[in-house]
Order: sequence, then C-alpha cells, then structure tokens
Amino acid sequence: MSLPKDTTVLIVGAGPTGLASALSLLHHGFKDLVIVDAVVKGDNSSRAIVVHAATLEALDVIGCGDELVSKGTKLTSMNFDTRTETLAHLAFDALEPHTRHPYILLIPQTLTEHILGEKLASFGVTVHRPHKVVGMKVNAGDANLADITFEDGQVITTRYIIAADGARSTIRTSAGIGFVDPNSNHVHDSTTPAQIALADVTFDNPDLSDSNFRGVVPANSFFICIPLPFTFNEYLAKESGKPIIGERIHRVARAGPIKEGPVPHAPPKAYIQDLIDRFGPLDLSSDPSVNPNGKGVCVKEVIWSSRVRTHSAVADTFFTRLSSGDSSKPEGAAVLLVGDAAHIHSPAGGQGMNLGLRDAVFLGEALAKHVKATESMPLSEADDMLTKFVAERRARALEVIGFTKNLLSIAGVDEGIVAWWLPVSKVTLRDWAIWMLGKVYYFRKQATWGFSGLGRR
Repeated sequence: MSLPKDTTVLIVGAGPTGLASALSLLHHGFKDLVIVDAVVKGDNSSRAIVVHAATLEALDVIGCGDELVSKGTKLTSMNFDTRTETLAHLAFDALEPHTRHPYILLIPQTLTEHILGEKLASFGVTVHRPHKVVGMKVNAGDANLADITFEDGQVITTRYIIAADGARSTIRTSAGIGFVDPNSNHVHDSTTPAQIALADVTFDNPDLSDSNFRGVVPANSFFICIPLPFTFNEYLAKESGKPIIGERIHRVARAGPIKEGPVPHAPPKAYIQDLIDRFGPLDLSSDPSVNPNGKGVCVKEVIWSSRVRTHSAVADTFFTRLSSGDSSKPEGAAVLLVGDAAHIHSPAGGQGMNLGLRDAVFLGEALAKHVKATESMPLSEADDMLTKFVAERRARALEVIGFTKNLLSIAGVDEGIVAWWLPVSKVTLRDWAIWMLGKVYYFRKQATWGFSGLGRR
C-alpha cells in the first residue's frame, strides 16, 4: 500500500499508545496525521491485562472509557496471601470519593487495542501496515521537516514524529536519545525477582470460573492468578475462526530471581503447572494430598505464554528536535516519545500500559495546542509548552519506576534471619508487617490509591 507523501504528524506504532495519541489529536480538533505500524496486524496475545482508574478517566476524555468498561471485568478487591492464609485485603470502593471508576478493569491488551482501533476507524483513519521505519533525517528543502524512510523505500515528510514504537524504538535511537535505568548504579542482589513467567491458561476445575484475583508473596517472589473476562474468549474465537474456549481463561504470573535459572521463552504447560504447585495458593495445587479441597486442580490448556524481565529504563528526554546542527535557533522536526519508547519498568502493579495511555491522551492535547501556538508565536516560545509538558510526563515515569521497584523489593525479601539479636526470618517479619498494616484503613486506602494512578496522572 502506498503511503502519503507528507503529513504534519506521523505516529509510528499502532499499539495502545499510538492509537490513543491519534484519538486524542482527533478529539482536540487536529486531523492532519498518519499512523503506521511495522506488523501486518496487532498482536493477538493478552499481554497487559489491567486498566486503572486514572487511565479510564483519561480515556473518558477522548470518548473511549465506556467501551473498554463494557468489555472488561471490574475487579473491586484484591487479596495478598501466603500460600495458606490471607495477609491483606484491599477494597477499591475506598476510591469512590475520588473517581467514577473505583475498581481495576480487567481487559486483555489485545481487546484494548481492538477497541481503540475500531474507534479510530470510525473517524476514517486507517493504520498503514506493514511499514517498518528504517531511517530518519532532516529534509533537504526545509530544516523544520524530517524525512522518514521505510523498509520498502517509501518516504514520508513530516513536521512532528510521535514515537510509539516500543522499548526498542527506532525513532528514539535515530534521534540519539539515551535510554537507561535511572538507578543504574544500584545493584540488585540475587534474591530480587528479576524475571517473570506469564501464561494465559484454563483449568480443569469448573469451580474456578468465578474466582477472584489471587496474589501470593512467598520468599524472593510473587505469584498471581487473575480471571480474564469471557469477552476475551469470544474475541479469540472470532479472530482464529476456532470454537470458543468454554472455560474461563486465567492469567498466571510468577516472578523469581535470576539465581533460579532463566525462564523459557514460551513456558510450556508442565513448567507453568510446576510454578503453580510450588508457589501458588494451595487450593490451586494439582496434588490432591496438598490441596485442602482434596482434589487437584490442573492446567488444562496454555493459550499463550511468555517471559519478561523486570528491568527499568527511561529516556533522557521525551522531546527533542531533529536538528541539522548548523543553527543556534530551534529547528528540525519535533520528536516526541510515548509509552515504552519513553519508559519501561517492572510489570508489578500493572502500571506500564496505563502510564503509556495517559502519556498519549495528554500528549494529544499538548501537541494540538503547540501546532496552533506556532501560528502566532516564535518556535522557541511554543516549544516551552512541550518542554514543560514532557518534563511533567518524565517525572511521572520516574515515580512509576520507583513505585514498581518498591513492589519488587517487598516481593524480593528472602528467608534469611533479620539479625542475630532477632532470630526471625525476613519473610515472616514482612508478612507480619503486611498483616498489621492491612488492618489499618489508612494504609489500605494508600495502597489502592497507589495502584489506581490517581495521584500521578
């Protein structure tokens, strides 16, 4: 398919953040945009599965929140347990005075992308696929424009580039923007959960069809089991042409330290079953002699599985200009980073896609204002608007990185003794602290507030 020769805004990447960036620009009255993606169609796996209150509020602004809510499941509470008993219960109704979304929405990323894509198509905007960016340079005729070259040789000339092309962003690399862990001097010990095995599975026990979020915090680890909405089953059947999966699909995830050895690229059924039996709640064990219900629960089918690392990184800046380097004045096409192109961090707390979506929604408004401002003021003054905006977004990214690292540090407590004068295991002390704090309403509310993102929109 032939690409347009030029556009004012080129969005590279049609994942959730790229789609939301386009929808936000349209909502704020800006239509001269093109969105491209390197693959033929979006990934059909679930990946990120939660949308938090602050993100739903941002999506409400551009008219997308209600559709997501209609396709997802509202998670109103979470338990954090040992393998046998509850440590803390978090109820999200504590957020009711602050948001119209006092819950976590469970909805697989593939459904989120589908809904955002359908919304974008309703405005007559097509995602151009597959078009992979391979180069970017200053336009020879106008230093304020950039020529973006694609693998098939086509070129788009543009004034603004939004990089929504993921953690290995070609645009970010071409622009020469650094991307490192903000705490790169900090060395994690061997007990830190540094890798996560993920899988979407069905179980052979129909009693699990209405189960709730299950979170377990053993030593050096965390384990979760979360039921996904049946709309996901319907979507998979529609996309694959296969019969609908009858059992509820659950997301299973277990984080562990590097010292245990690498997680397989696509963990097989036996590997996932072993993780559940070793680290999950006992009533999910496949061993009848261990399961308190007297009957084993076995993984029936692995729908999808993968692995991720819990590393973090943030771009040095989320805004720069692709300057030719021969002028002291601001010039060159504007390069703006959103989502994983701008920041990555541990999946703990389900914050990654959420922060990216909020980046995108707010960027649409800021960029529409910038385009209009350049019509009546010097570029340097207009750029102050974007500079201030990206500084705020980068500060939010650093806060989220800190939040997820704190969650990992709680999970990474080992079985060692606290001290010679306090011969209690660190895990026991941590669990006791969680149990005590879980009894205090203020701490429970602060925990739900932290997950919701309402304090760092």
